[in-house]
Amino acid sequence: MESACKERAISTETLNTLKNYDSATISNVIELFKIRPNVAGYMNGSIRAQYPKLAPVVGYSSTATFRTAYPSSESNVYRRLAEHIERLQEIPEPRIVVVQDLDEPPAAAVLGEVMSRVYKRFGCEGFITNGGTRDIIQVEELNFAVFASSTIVSHGYPRLEEIHVPVHIGGLLVRPGELLHADANGVVSIPNHIATLVAETCPEFTTVENDVMKYLEDDGVTASGYRVVWEKAKEQFEQLSGKVRQKLQKD
Repeated sequence: MESACKERAISTETLNTLKNYDSATISNVIELFKIRPNVAGYMNGSIRAQYPKLAPVVGYSSTATFRTAYPSSESNVYRRLAEHIERLQEIPEPRIVVVQDLDEPPAAAVLGEVMSRVYKRFGCEGFITNGGTRDIIQVEELNFAVFASSTIVSHGYPRLEEIHVPVHIGGLLVRPGELLHADANGVVSIPNHIATLVAETCPEFTTVENDVMKYLEDDGVTASGYRVVWEKAKEQFEQLSGKVRQKLQKD
């Protein structure tokens, strides 16, 4: 079976480094590369972390579409869940399931405790949907990251429609195998070809930010002093942007 993930492999070291930073920092660092608009590449505020205290998750997207609003002609409404689990093997670990609810507005929950347990057992770090979820207390105990638009008590008439197709969630187009980073701040897509450079750049970026915050914590802070510190940080960010873009060109 042909793999749905056609991008080059990313090292475990890079993935672990990315998990050490929040999604807002990842988004800021990606902006340094100037490869996409600053208002692109992330999900909008309609998609929220169900468990914002959980650590960031990073994974390759395993996509699907879903419906719950009306009965299926098939007797087994979960008939494609087993197929999705089998096709997860097309996507390398770690994985994040990304499911587009095709019903507008969402009629019932896309995810509950049972599906959460299934996906986690088969190597998934989290689940993202523009639809609703339920069993939120039970799923929280699984330490399974969930991002959704709402909580809905019923599962309705649930069924997976298509597997490993492009999906649109929260204003973001997600294709199977794309690298995602998600936490309490939201969900951001990391272009595969810059993932390693993003991980390498995060420490330098946060050092500049920390210098600004350290000044704000000192005694004797003044508006003029802050201007000096910020102008220095701005220059450092610009230099860092130039450096990463130069590295990208060499790659």
